[in-house]
Amino acid sequence: MPFENEFASYEPLRRILENPKVKALQNRLKIRTLTESHEEIQKRLTELSKIKPSDFQPDLIIAIDGSHHEVKIENGFPGAEIGYITVASVLLFLDKVREHSKEEFISRWLRFGPYYAMFPMEFAFKVIEKYSELGDYIIDPFFGRGTSIIAASVLERKSLGIEINPLGWLYTQTKLHPASKDRVLSKLDEINDYSHKYKDELKEQSRFFRLCFCDDVLKFLISARKNLNWKKSKVDATLMSFILVYLHGKIGEGLSNQMKMTKSMGYNYSIEWWLKNGYEKPPVINPSEFLKKRIEWRYEKGKPNLNHNKIFLADASTKLNTISQKAESKKYSLLFTSPPYWSITNYHVDQWLRLWLLGGAPRPTSLTENNKGRFLSKQKYMEMLQSVFASTAKMMKRKSIIYVRTDAREFTFNITKEVLQRNFPNHKLQIKKQPLNSHKTQTQLFGDKSEKPGEVDIILKRN
Repeated sequence: MPFENEFASYEPLRRILENPKVKALQNRLKIRTLTESHEEIQKRLTELSKIKPSDFQPDLIIAIDGSHHEVKIENGFPGAEIGYITVASVLLFLDKVREHSKEEFISRWLRFGPYYAMFPMEFAFKVIEKYSELGDYIIDPFFGRGTSIIAASVLERKSLGIEINPLGWLYTQTKLHPASKDRVLSKLDEINDYSHKYKDELKEQSRFFRLCFCDDVLKFLISARKNLNWKKSKVDATLMSFILVYLHGKIGEGLSNQMKMTKSMGYNYSIEWWLKNGYEKPPVINPSEFLKKRIEWRYEKGKPNLNHNKIFLADASTKLNTISQKAESKKYSLLFTSPPYWSITNYHVDQWLRLWLLGGAPRPTSLTENNKGRFLSKQKYMEMLQSVFASTAKMMKRKSIIYVRTDAREFTFNITKEVLQRNFPNHKLQIKKQPLNSHKTQTQLFGDKSEKPGEVDIILKRN
C-alpha cells in the first residue's frame, strides 16, 4: 500500500513509488482507506491454505522492512524522549533474478570436463551472438568439448557438431542432456556393488595401475569399464562422464595418485615420478562417496536440457560428405570452428588413461586411423581441411559467415586460409590476430615454451 505524509518523502520509497511498474501495480490493487476497520480488512483477506497452486511468476517483488526506536533526550524535561522509524526497501526484478540463476547453473555445466582444445566460453557466446540470429543453424565440425554447440543452444540457435575424440563427444552429450540425478546416483551404487566381482582382476593390472589407484578405486573402474554402455544409455553416459572428469588429478581432487587433471601423464614417466617423489602408495578413496558428493554439487542448481542440436562421434572428413548430400542440408548460416593445428599434439595419446576407461588400450598408443594422431604430413593435413571445408561449403546458405580460429604459425595459418578461400571464393576475407593473453594456446599447453605468435581468427562474409 502507498505510504503517506512523512513516509512518502523517504528517498528510497519515493524512487520505488515513481517506478512505472510499481504505479501500474498500484492501479490494480485495493488500497486500504483510513475509515476501514481491522475487521473489515480481515474479511477481504484470503487464507494461504485456500490459495490454489499456480504456475504464475511475478515480474517484481517489493520487500519493505522497518523498525521503531525511542531515544531519551538528555537535558530535556523529565521523561522527554523522541521516536523515529527506519525503513529499508528493496525492489527485485524477477526476470533479472531468473536470468542470473539460469546463467549460474548453465555455467556450472558448461565448464564440465577437462579438455585442452576448446574455445573460451565467453568467446564462443560473443561470436555466436554477433554473427547469427535467433533460430539460425550453426555448424562446428571440430567441436572438442562442445563449447560452441552448447553456446548455440543456450542462445536459441540450432546446431550440428562432429567430434572424432570420444572424450569430447561424451562430455558434450552429458552437458546437453544429462540424465536425472537420482538415476545417475542409482547407477553409481549399482556399479559400486558390482565392483567386488573384480577383486581377482587386480592381480592382472600393471604396476602403473596399482600405483595410480587404490584397490577399491581400481575395482570400481574395472566395473565401470565393463558395465557402462556409454554409447547407447544416457544414464550410463552421464555417470561415465563424471568418472572421467575425476579420473585423475591432484590428490584430493581426483580418484588417482598425484597427477595432472587435464592431460594424462606418460606411462613410464608416471611410475618414475611417483617413486622418486614419495608417492609409492595411492591415496585410499571410497569412489562411490567421492563421486556422489561431486554429482550432488553439479546438480545443485538444476540440470540443462538444451534442445535443437545434433552431435556425431565421427570423422568430420567422411561424416560431412554424407550429410552434405542430403537436399535439406543447405541451411547453415554460421560455420564456427577451430580445426586441430598441424604438428601440435596427439589428443588421443594425451588422453590415453581416460580413453582406456572407455575401452581403449591400457597404455599410450599412437593410433593408425585417419585423423586420430598428430598431423605430421603437411599433405594429409591439407587434404583433411579440404575434405571438411568442401563438404561444409555445400551446406552453407548463400549469405553465410565462416569463422575459423587457427594457429598463427605460418604453415597452419596459410594452408587454412588457402583452403577456406578456395571453398568460399565469393566471401570477403577478414583476419583478426589474437595475441597471447591470459588463456594459453594449444602450443603452450603442451610444453612448448618458445615465443608464440598467438592465434588468428579467419572470418569470411558474403553480403
